[in-house]
Amino acid sequence: MNLSGLLVAFLLAFSFAPGLAQQLPVPRNLQATYAKGTRSESGQPGPNYWQNAADYTLKISFDPATRRVAGTVDIAYQNNSPDALPQLWFKLYANLYQQGAARASSIAPEDVTEGIKIEQMVVNGQAVDVRSLRIDGTNMVASLPQPLLAKQAVKMTVTYSYTLNKGSHMRTGEIEPGADFVAYFFPRVAVYDDIDGWNKFAYNGQQEFYNDFCNFSADISVPRHFVVWATGDLTNADQVLTKKYVKRLRDAETKDAVTYIIDEKDLQRRDITAPNAQNTWHYEAKNITDFAFATADHYVWQSTSLVVDPATKRRTRVDAVYNTKHKDYEEVVLFARKTVEAMSYTFPKWPFPYPHITVFDGLDQMEYPMMVNDNPVQSREDAITLTDHEVFHTMFPFYMGTNETKYGWMDEGWATIGEWLISNIIDPKLYDDYGVRPYEQNAFTEVDVPIVTLSTQQTGTAFFLNSYVKPAFGYLYVKDLLGDELFTKALHTYIRNWQGKHPMPYDFFNSMNAGAGRNLNWFWQRWFFDNGYPDLAIQSVTKQGTGYNVVVEAKGTKPVPIDLTITFSDGKTQQIHRAIDVWESGARTVTVPVPGDKAVKQVKLGSLYVPDSYPQDNVWEAK
Repeated sequence: MNLSGLLVAFLLAFSFAPGLAQQLPVPRNLQATYAKGTRSESGQPGPNYWQNAADYTLKISFDPATRRVAGTVDIAYQNNSPDALPQLWFKLYANLYQQGAARASSIAPEDVTEGIKIEQMVVNGQAVDVRSLRIDGTNMVASLPQPLLAKQAVKMTVTYSYTLNKGSHMRTGEIEPGADFVAYFFPRVAVYDDIDGWNKFAYNGQQEFYNDFCNFSADISVPRHFVVWATGDLTNADQVLTKKYVKRLRDAETKDAVTYIIDEKDLQRRDITAPNAQNTWHYEAKNITDFAFATADHYVWQSTSLVVDPATKRRTRVDAVYNTKHKDYEEVVLFARKTVEAMSYTFPKWPFPYPHITVFDGLDQMEYPMMVNDNPVQSREDAITLTDHEVFHTMFPFYMGTNETKYGWMDEGWATIGEWLISNIIDPKLYDDYGVRPYEQNAFTEVDVPIVTLSTQQTGTAFFLNSYVKPAFGYLYVKDLLGDELFTKALHTYIRNWQGKHPMPYDFFNSMNAGAGRNLNWFWQRWFFDNGYPDLAIQSVTKQGTGYNVVVEAKGTKPVPIDLTITFSDGKTQQIHRAIDVWESGARTVTVPVPGDKAVKQVKLGSLYVPDSYPQDNVWEAK
């Protein structure tokens, strides 16, 4: 090794030494974004950051009896990139059910279809031969008559149809006769970004989604007696609902109380919608990543609203829409309301960003902008945790625009910590341990890979651990380390930097470091990048003066907090807590003093949110 090589080796070793200004390992394709100036190592978007966008005008007809979705999509697509685009890639998510499509799990034979039929495409007024379209599962490629130049726009119209799945419910489909949740129902332009160019990963039912921030204007036509709930604002309520229901809706938007917009007696009267054979419901939504709708002719509709931004007095309406045979749904509107309130005022302490959120009684556990498709559950506890998890997704990924397909942990991890923290606010007796035991059991086994492993390279247990529980622990431990005030400042720095954009992992890490005013790379490295498992042990308990010293050993390499429960000879207990920074220096043991003059009878190590893969050595008993 020559002198320059020795110098490089020394600097690398120095930069990764515990407690020093460590640098995270950045893959070279992501380093390229710094060179291009689209992103910066400060965590902020770079001076050359760009992202593409579109305006979608949807005119959709849906027949619940036949499940046929048909319509036209007008797209005004803006190429803000520095590149000329000779072709456009589209996503046809409904082709998950197409014969021959790649799927992560099987579907019922009766749900296999011909997929989306593209009947016509017009680009800038020129008809495109639809036979020239290259459709491969959920991807479609359209060559343009002329390349779409940098900073230019193109206008397209796509006429299409397909049959919504009846069973094999995968985030969308018929729920029961007369009730449907319709998502991913229109051709959309795929994301073209500064990292990968076109998002070419084919949707297979497991990994989730990555879409640009766009504007939507949607006309959704359904038969009489069917009500439509959707992303965005209903702008023609007086044309599709009769007067008393319009008034109830308007009242709900201004009142804290929970009211029924549609109750069981209303369903029997069947006087809810305008008396037309078909009614067209018009929804508008701005600067969002997706659009979904649901419809039913026999669901009740509960509603309430609350002030989410005390500075502007802006309110959010919260809805629960359900079949009354599902008794667990009777409190869902309250659980959703309390989640919106907690998100706005406690965690992440950011005003809920959208005008409404609707929790719809469906067959899945899936989130969409302003919409949730949640199945009935067996217990009140499950109803609370499911509701707050899905509603919390409003911030991550929808407000933040993360690439769920590649980086599932950047949204599911946040929804999981949101579930842990907010469930206890809704019900102080509820301590949700979602995912804790599975992580303890599987940490550093063959199925456990680093969190930053691309979600597209994971399945099963690895996908679950790295998308949900492991990142949630990481966020929770940083929150504990920094304290609520500084953590909120750091998280808000990330949100302000990247709201409405497409952050990558290092944009998050660097924004949090900047907002905290503290280099946390030692922890990001060990928790998100490195292998290992969590395992603390009580090495010894010894008398020290009038008190005691408890020596805690880190047998595993994952830094976790220390929680001790000290039981004294008089039966009284004391809790002692140390945050993760006790391990920042790389120490393998930490001495925790127990002051006082009372004899210690027992010491227990551990708590609900501190996983331990080998807990057998977590209790000390006095002899």
